Amino acid sequence: MGKKTQHCLLLLLCLSELVHYSAAMVFWTARVEISYAKNNNETVDKYCECGVFGRNSPLEKTSGIVTLPSGNPKGCGSDPVYNRNSSSPPWIALVKRGNCTFSEKINAAKRQGAAGVVVYNVDGSGNSTTHMAHSDAAGIVAIMIGNAQGAEIVKLVKNGTDVRMIIEVGSPHGPWMDTYWLYFLSIAFFIVTAASIAYFVFISANRLYGLSMHRRSERKLKSEAKKAIGRLQVRKLKTGDEETASENHVCAVCIDSYKAGEVVTVLTCDHIFHKACIEPWLLERRTCPMCKCDILKALGVEEETKEGLSDESPPEVTVITVTGAEPMYEVPLTDPASPDPERQQHRYDNGAFEGDAEAGRR
Repeated sequence: MGKKTQHCLLLLLCLSELVHYSAAMVFWTARVEISYAKNNNETVDKYCECGVFGRNSPLEKTSGIVTLPSGNPKGCGSDPVYNRNSSSPPWIALVKRGNCTFSEKINAAKRQGAAGVVVYNVDGSGNSTTHMAHSDAAGIVAIMIGNAQGAEIVKLVKNGTDVRMIIEVGSPHGPWMDTYWLYFLSIAFFIVTAASIAYFVFISANRLYGLSMHRRSERKLKSEAKKAIGRLQVRKLKTGDEETASENHVCAVCIDSYKAGEVVTVLTCDHIFHKACIEPWLLERRTCPMCKCDILKALGVEEETKEGLSDESPPEVTVITVTGAEPMYEVPLTDPASPDPERQQHRYDNGAFEGDAEAGRR
């Protein structure tokens, strides 16, 4: 897997964890409306978005008459704690926070048929609320309101006033709704974007630098090769020279016969070629077209070492057998310029054959 892919996967993982963490912190407010009649039959309606739905509460609308626990205002206990039952008109339990878990309070009201449960906060907390968790008491609308508002409703109910309450779903709130969180997300986004851009710029610059260095090395090598090739022996063919006397002598590059007046280059291996043919050849291929001798290496121009050469298996060696009056000789056809000391030997082991070859070149 490439580094880019790994970085992208890591970024996606971080973003997914961030989304999961943010979703866990989302909460919904509840719109609470109460209405009751005064002694003069005047109806009072109060409305506020001051409740918070529990984490395990369904986000639904519900309504009913506010009912208090018959004993402990905190609504704890397994016995019936309300003077209501499932056949009563819709009612909403109003209990105080404390003594037992939220789940126990909610289940106590749910068993007796409450349409919803409202928990008001402890004394001295004003109108503050929390996002209560009640994983063991799902399936019933449950919200929390502030202590001041809850105490006011309790006072009305204890005075014999029928208070009707309507609970509606409010609006979602979460980390992204907060100004500081928005700043954090914006800064994080710009940091990630800037880091990604910087990374790609670095990779691109590194590649361009590598290409530039490679081209510079090639230009330097070619310049040295041109200077080295300029040191090769050059001569002009004349009428009567061995190369012009017979059509069997041809340039191995262009396959044309030599003619008087043409300029030829003599390589370090003594092979002759047209100057205009062999110079471009050596710049591209380095070796003699006939014997594969590395001419530029023989002239002192070393090619850059390639990685992994040590891991390659040695090249195969072709062997020919030369017979004559003397015992048979095996002649390896190897590169005369090979650095292998075992192969650094005369081109022919048979001196007589070598002499014939030299005579043929002349």
